[in-house]
Amino acid sequence: MSMIKIDMNSPEFIERMEKTVKFTDKVISQFGWEYHPEQDINEGVQMGLARNKMMYNKLFCPCFMVEEVDGKPQSVDNRTCPCTPAIEKEIPELGACHCGIFCTPEFAAKKRIEMGIEEVVHTHSRGLTKEECQILVDQAEIDSDEMVSLLEARELGMVDFKLVDVREDMEWQMNHIKGADSLIPTSSFYQALEEAKLDKNENIILYCHVGSRSAHVARIMPDLGYKKLGNLTHGIVSYGGEKEN
Repeated sequence: MSMIKIDMNSPEFIERMEKTVKFTDKVISQFGWEYHPEQDINEGVQMGLARNKMMYNKLFCPCFMVEEVDGKPQSVDNRTCPCTPAIEKEIPELGACHCGIFCTPEFAAKKRIEMGIEEVVHTHSRGLTKEECQILVDQAEIDSDEMVSLLEARELGMVDFKLVDVREDMEWQMNHIKGADSLIPTSSFYQALEEAKLDKNENIILYCHVGSRSAHVARIMPDLGYKKLGNLTHGIVSYGGEKEN
């Protein structure tokens, strides 16, 4: 399957997006939740839901990979918004759903305070050695600060790896991590992976919106011969470095 591209400016998508926002508004009202205070998170999820409705005719959670089962598209973990794990476990226990859009009022209030009094500051006062860079890039899970450090080290020629975005074309157009090398959407994963012509022996770091799709891809790729895979643990929403569109 070739890469699927949906025009965000098309009348069809604009109409679907309006319906999706009304849907998430209704979910918020029905369950007494609130939106995440960071609007970019909500917009990204709403666009993903709209995209999935157009592609699969179902509101699959955009943070989970969609696979074909018996000829029909199916979300990994059966995640269809508002998904059962969010309703029964994630929001009651953690305060927010996995995709981040739906929160309890208490979680949203706390997050607003945190956003108001904290700035994410990345300090890189001590340069990493090549050995330290290699240890970092070999990790299975990589956090935001580590990703920033690795990209800086790569610019200096101290480490080599490929940074791969496994979200969809639409998400990439909204924004992506500066320095990302390839877009390999999960909706056309095998074809896009083949076209990317990645070296199966090089270090590859994967990322998506919140880390779920990329973690799933990281479990698939070893069966295809890829040996050195890392995952940006909480995805682009956690990333404090430079982004571009």
